[in-house]
Amino acid sequence: MTRLLTTAATLLALAAPALADGPAPYRERPFTDDVVYFVVTDRMANGDASNDKGGLSGGPEQTGFDPTDIGMFHGGDFQGLAQKLDYIQGLGVTAIWVTPPVVNKVVHKYDGGLSAGYHGYWGLDFLNVDPHLGGNAAFKAFVQAAHARNIKVIMDIVVNHTGDVIQYRECDGTSMSKPCAYRSKGDYPTARRASDGAAINPGFKGDGPAFQTVPNYQALTDITYAYTPYVPAAETTVKNPAWMNDPRHYHNRGDSHFSGEDSTFGDFSRLDDLYTEQPVVVDGMIDIYKHWIREYGIDGYRLDTAKHVNPEFWHRFVPEITSFAKAQGIPHFIIFGEVANDKPADLAAYTDILGLPSVLDFGLAAATLDTLGKGADLDQWDGLFRADRLYPGGDDTARQLATFISNHDQGRLAFKIRRANPKMKADELQARVALGHAIMFFARGVPVLYYGDEQGFVGLADDKASRQPLFASASRQFNTEERLGTVGPRAGDAYQPAHALYRAFAEMAAIRQAHPGLRQGRTLMRYFERKGPGLLAFSRIDDTRGEQFLIVANTDTKPRSITVDTEGPGTAWTALRGACGAGQGSAYSVTVPALDYVVCRRS
Repeated sequence: MTRLLTTAATLLALAAPALADGPAPYRERPFTDDVVYFVVTDRMANGDASNDKGGLSGGPEQTGFDPTDIGMFHGGDFQGLAQKLDYIQGLGVTAIWVTPPVVNKVVHKYDGGLSAGYHGYWGLDFLNVDPHLGGNAAFKAFVQAAHARNIKVIMDIVVNHTGDVIQYRECDGTSMSKPCAYRSKGDYPTARRASDGAAINPGFKGDGPAFQTVPNYQALTDITYAYTPYVPAAETTVKNPAWMNDPRHYHNRGDSHFSGEDSTFGDFSRLDDLYTEQPVVVDGMIDIYKHWIREYGIDGYRLDTAKHVNPEFWHRFVPEITSFAKAQGIPHFIIFGEVANDKPADLAAYTDILGLPSVLDFGLAAATLDTLGKGADLDQWDGLFRADRLYPGGDDTARQLATFISNHDQGRLAFKIRRANPKMKADELQARVALGHAIMFFARGVPVLYYGDEQGFVGLADDKASRQPLFASASRQFNTEERLGTVGPRAGDAYQPAHALYRAFAEMAAIRQAHPGLRQGRTLMRYFERKGPGLLAFSRIDDTRGEQFLIVANTDTKPRSITVDTEGPGTAWTALRGACGAGQGSAYSVTVPALDYVVCRRS
């Protein structure tokens, strides 16, 4: 039986023969029915070594390529990603989220060190694909190949900032230890001035939503900013479209501390913060991201740093992009934003204020870590699910949240649990990682797998230390760090469908795909342990089909039993995963092994 449980396709056939054809066609499928695989493109697969240096000459400082350094390009590209589509589809994945493919600033030099734009968030040319990743043709071929397999492509996009080009006369913008301090709007108002230096409309602050009703800056003679911006001579035309090269389209206020007004108007770690209140910037960004839909048939956007952009920008961007996509034959265009806040009420508020259809569910990620890695009480899950009513649209919006437990910024769940429990045995850590994914797969929302979790990657830290290549690495750190359930040499390629976590995730995806109620049903909390580890039980209720699904997870290191009230649809119980009894009336008893889960269906 173990050999049969290799791919989601096999498991789906076993779980529901009538639905073995798999998910609905990608253009007809709502986001709630997807399973997403998030990949850092440079770290997935190297399909063409000739583009490793992006067509540039020289060493790492010129090309950004140094596979021994975890902060540089390693060689992954869209050719390689296309070659691994069978591997990805075997997990039951129906959508691939890729890091921004745009041409990036190759290298940033700070305090004598180097870091490359392999991750995609230092964009310069927003209309073309980075040559390091294979260029435009390779990206188009990848999207077409994914679509041929009924897999959507979600593109990570940035509107908040560009790569670091603009410098300030008053300070050294290349120093990480001494950044240009943020200058507030109150102390340093942006002012419009005539050529003789006289103020025009002295009360005009230049920032905020009111600015959307005044002329664009390119029509003005001169502007006084908080800092005096300039562009180094060698970089005056590096950005595309051309309007991005004009410093007047940036806030120029210095580095953000990510609180208060500087969260919106400050530079994100020295990156050039776009003046997203300006009509020319709003129009320009909408045109850019219409281009990607028109040229490549992209199925959705993940919005980087969404909360650091003024709400009025999103109020135009979201409806115009979704309307354009619909006109292009993409009726279920996906948009979800990054709001790095793990308080459910705050996430709901930002979703409403920004006017977003969905956000990444940092609350679920925090609850998973707290209850599986820190021994927190399970009532945290009750609070998380109750807060779903706070989202605009309530439970309907909550079902569209992009749920995750590992990512490229915070690090992998395995690392976060390991950091909290340095002496934990590897097999227990692996079981906790699997259980965390199970809760994510069967809770409301759209599960997002982070590439490499299915191969037992752990990592030594967050951020760049959590972006290991799945192909053979030249990094000593990546080759010597812990990896759970490793199959074969640790230093080689890691594309093993036989890995226990790969098979576990494929099983979860197959069960979810076979039963619409596990994707679209409402959530009803049944039980949670009030003190420390234990049992968490909730139902997904499918009123349309007259059935319910009981999910019981055991966060304890010993088996636990429970009898819960399951009043609701259905009369006969069947086991989808684990041991499920016949039951009597609405009272239902189950026993769950240590660090494991069961899924029982009543119809």
